[in-house]
Amino acid sequence: MVVLGASPNPDRYSNKAVRRLISNNYEVVAIGIRKGLIGDIPIITGQPALDNVHTVLIYLSPSHQSEIFDYVLSLRPKRVVFNPGTESPEFEEMLASYNIKVVRDCSLVMMASNRF
Repeated sequence: MVVLGASPNPDRYSNKAVRRLISNNYEVVAIGIRKGLIGDIPIITGQPALDNVHTVLIYLSPSHQSEIFDYVLSLRPKRVVFNPGTESPEFEEMLASYNIKVVRDCSLVMMASNRF
């Protein structure tokens, strides 16, 4: 599980999502613009090479997503979840053209309702 837009601020939804994923025993890679920690999970900056990525959770506004298009495609995820406010028709269409499932939903609600 990769969380793009991870924040060390406990009030941010990306932070809450990382903590919820950890509590549900998911392996999480948190990537953000500033280094920090979410619990024991380090927030990594940049675009690290990763293998076997099933899901990418997007917590970046559409205006900041063009810089991650190629990176997300390189991860070859099975699905990408666009949380509320992150929807990007251009990026979603690109992902779909690579047969990557696109989901517009709130990751926290999905986990709370066992739809994750």
